[in-house]
Amino acid sequence: MTNAPDFNLDDELSETSDWDTDDWTEGELESDRADAWTDEPDPEETLTGGDHDLAERHALRRVAGLSTELEDITEVEYRQLRLERVILVGVWTSAAVEDAENSLAELALLAETAGSQVLDAIYQRRQKPDPATYVGRGKVDGLREIVQATGADTVICDGELAPSQLRNLEDRLKVKVVDRTALILDIFAQHAKSREGQSQVELAQLNYMKQRLRGWGGQLSRQAGGRVGAAGGGIGGRGPGETKIETDRRRINTRIAKLRRQLKDMKGTRDTKRAERRRNHIPSVSIAGYTNAGKSSLLNRLTDAGVLVDDSLFATLDPTTRRTTTTDGRVYTMSDTVGFVRHLPHQLVEAFRSTLEEVADSDLILHVVDGSHPDPEGQLSAVREVFAEIGADTVREVVVINKADLADPMVVARLRQREPHSVVVSARTGEGIVEALAVIEDELPRPDVEFSALLPYERGDLINRLHQHGEISSMEHTADGTLVSGRANEDLAGELAAYAV
Repeated sequence: MTNAPDFNLDDELSETSDWDTDDWTEGELESDRADAWTDEPDPEETLTGGDHDLAERHALRRVAGLSTELEDITEVEYRQLRLERVILVGVWTSAAVEDAENSLAELALLAETAGSQVLDAIYQRRQKPDPATYVGRGKVDGLREIVQATGADTVICDGELAPSQLRNLEDRLKVKVVDRTALILDIFAQHAKSREGQSQVELAQLNYMKQRLRGWGGQLSRQAGGRVGAAGGGIGGRGPGETKIETDRRRINTRIAKLRRQLKDMKGTRDTKRAERRRNHIPSVSIAGYTNAGKSSLLNRLTDAGVLVDDSLFATLDPTTRRTTTTDGRVYTMSDTVGFVRHLPHQLVEAFRSTLEEVADSDLILHVVDGSHPDPEGQLSAVREVFAEIGADTVREVVVINKADLADPMVVARLRQREPHSVVVSARTGEGIVEALAVIEDELPRPDVEFSALLPYERGDLINRLHQHGEISSMEHTADGTLVSGRANEDLAGELAAYAV
C-alpha cells in the first residue's frame, strides 16, 4: 500500500485555467498547430551550396590547444587532433624591409589556413639564400635553439628549397622542414573538391615530390628482380640493381602520365563548352586576382551564385561560371577563378593551365584587388606576372578595388590615380556594385554589323535573339511588322538580311 495523495482530475484541470491560450482557438486541433509550425521557413532550405561547403569545411577544422599526447591509456578513445606548431623563416634580399615583413605575414596566413599554429618568425638579411641551408650557419644554430625552446615540430621556409637544402636543414634541426611551395600545395589539396581540381593538385604534388624523394637506411638497398622474390624485388621490378628510390620515381612517373591523360580528357569537355559559347557569341567575363581579395563575394553579389565565401587564403579552387544579363537584356557569362599569390609555384601554374585558360580566352577580366591590404600594388604586380605567363596580358582589364568599407581612403585614391580604368566597390556592403555593372556592360564586346529590318510579327524569335545577343537602338511597331535597327553579329545579321529595309 502506498502513501500517494488522492488524485482528482477536476482539481488538476482547474490549475491550468490561467494558462495562456490566446494563440490558439478553442476548437483548434493538434494537426492545425502542427501545420502552423511547419509554415515557418526551414533554415536548411535557405542555405546556398557555398554555405553548406563552408559548414562542412569548418566541421573538419583542427582546434588549437588539444593534444594527441596520452597521459593515461584510458584516453586512447578520446584523443583530439593537435595543430602543428611551426616556426617561420625568411631571407630578406630586397631593398625594403617592408617586403620581408609582408611576405612573412602572408606566410603566417598560409600556415594558419593549412592548419598550423605559428609560434615565432625570423628572417635574415642576405644577398641571396645560402646554397646549403637557405640561411647561414649561425642562423641555423639560433633556429635550432628556438625550436627546442618553443617545442615546435615544423619549420616553414619562405621560399622554394632545393632538395639538398631541405635535407641539410632537417638533419640539423631534427624537425620536419617544408617550404612555401609545399605549404601552398597542401592547402590546395585540402580545398580541392571537383575531380578535375583534385587531379590537378595531385599532378602538381607529384611533380614537386619527384625531385625530393629520399631514402633512409635499408630503403636504399638494391632490389632483386625476376625469380629472386625472397630478396624483396619480385615481379614488376627492373631486375637486380634497381634501388627503392628508382622504383618510387618510376611509379610516380607512371601516375603523372595517367593524370595527364585524365586532365586532357577533362580539357576536351571544357573546350567543348567554350566553343559552344563562342558559337552563340556569348561574351565571357573572368573574375581574377589575388587570393582572399573577395572574388567569390563579388561573384555572389553580381550574379547571386551562392558559392563558398570564407576569410582565408585559397578558399575556393574550382572555377564557377554563371550566366547573367545586362540591363538591356544581353547575355554573358561571369566566371570565378582560382586566386593567385606571390611566387605561385610553377607546378600549380602548369597543372591548372586548362583552368587558367578560361582567363586568357575571356573577353574581359575583372582584376580584383584588396584595397585594405598593406601592399595592394604588390598584389597587382604579382597577378599580372601570372597573366603574362598564361597569355592573358592582352585581354581587356578592369581593376576592381574591393573592401572599400575597410580600406584607407588615401590608399584608394592612390590606387585610382595609378589605375585610371578602375572602380571601387565593397562586395560585403554592396557599395559601388551598380557602377561596376555599368562598367562591365560598357566594356563587353559589341556586335560588328549594323542593320535595319522590318520583321514580321511571327518572327518574334529574331526579336528575342536580338535582345540576348545584339543591340537594339530603335524599335517601332507598324502595321506591317516591327521596324527595328541596331547592331548584331554576322550570323544573326545574315538572317536579318532577308527583311532589310
